[in-house]
Amino acid sequence: MSTTLSSSSTRWQRLLHHPATLPAVYTLLTVVATVVQFLKSSNLPYTNYNNYIIFRNAFYHLLQGQDMYVLHLVEQYDLYKYSPTFALLMGPFAVLPNFIGLLGWNALNAAALYWAVQQLPTIDIRARRVVLWLAAIELLTSMQNAQSNGLVAGLIIGGAVALERARPGRAALWLLLSVFVKLFGLVAFVLFWLYPRQRVRFVVWSVGLGIGLALLPLVVVPPAELLAQYQSWGRMLAADHSASFGLSVMGWLETWFGFLPPKTAVVLVGAALFCLPLLRFKQYQHAAFRTGLLAAVLLWVVVFNHKAESPTFVIAVAGVGLWWSLQPSRRWPDLALLLSVVLFTVLSPTDLFPRFLRKAYVVPYVLKAVPCIFVWARLTVELLTRDFAPRLTSATEAPATAVPAASLSV
Repeated sequence: MSTTLSSSSTRWQRLLHHPATLPAVYTLLTVVATVVQFLKSSNLPYTNYNNYIIFRNAFYHLLQGQDMYVLHLVEQYDLYKYSPTFALLMGPFAVLPNFIGLLGWNALNAAALYWAVQQLPTIDIRARRVVLWLAAIELLTSMQNAQSNGLVAGLIIGGAVALERARPGRAALWLLLSVFVKLFGLVAFVLFWLYPRQRVRFVVWSVGLGIGLALLPLVVVPPAELLAQYQSWGRMLAADHSASFGLSVMGWLETWFGFLPPKTAVVLVGAALFCLPLLRFKQYQHAAFRTGLLAAVLLWVVVFNHKAESPTFVIAVAGVGLWWSLQPSRRWPDLALLLSVVLFTVLSPTDLFPRFLRKAYVVPYVLKAVPCIFVWARLTVELLTRDFAPRLTSATEAPATAVPAASLSV
């Protein structure tokens, strides 16, 4: 009996770690999410892939000189909240039939996350697989809503990959694109500070590419129209700031403790805690420390985002996966944190979780966010106190987190 179970377990492990398994799973999730949402019936006057329709329509609103940042309820539900540049870049999808465009959009999100994690040189191949498996269901949730979160996670991680490979121009491009999709990508720019010999080139590339991307819509609209779009975007974002607490630290403080601090104050405290590890200059040389700060970025942009929704958590869960890859001993408190992320963050929105528990506890008490908040707090303590120097497990084994010679150079 034990031999049979052992053999079965070995086969499952081989399947999970086979190089073709994850690409097949991510492809399957992309197709399933697209087909189900496209064919799913709805009693509403809008489609079940309304977010994609919003992105698609923004491209045409830009071309037609319409204000992108007001409600267009005849065409779509809800506001467009991204940049004019993103609206232009949606053009290749917008000109396609809806099903093909939606499939391509979801495929881009899945491919961006998969590619970026697989390219990350500071963790080994098994750790990359853990990150991708952990993020898979959250990616499905994001794609079922035709959201951009897989793409944003991929761009942020891709920026870190480029910095590790001493390519500051490419890093600036990926991180800037994340900003033009979702503004919270700005937080990821802190990563360049970990690479002293790349700082000047990164800043120069960022300024040049940032101006170029901001002005890119000028290829289809006159300057006055583009300026008006940016002004309207600013007004919409200012009005949107006070709309909700979301699945965030603010929502947790409100629902658990009845504490309603100003959002700006909470964000400033979070930002101060986030930046404190940057004072540990001697740790910059260690790949594990840089990976930890990347994980902190992915967690912070979600748990301190007052507009965070369930589909946003693919970004945070990728950060959880990176945090887990840094745990040398896998102690029970860390394992408990990981299991709570799987149970409450990943599984609670799915049909695998009892509906009555979801309605009675998970939603009212923002339990989807709480494990990620605790992981962020745990990670912050580690970044402030732990020595991230690589440890050799034997006399002949090289450290998995050894710093590449080129990673800190120009």
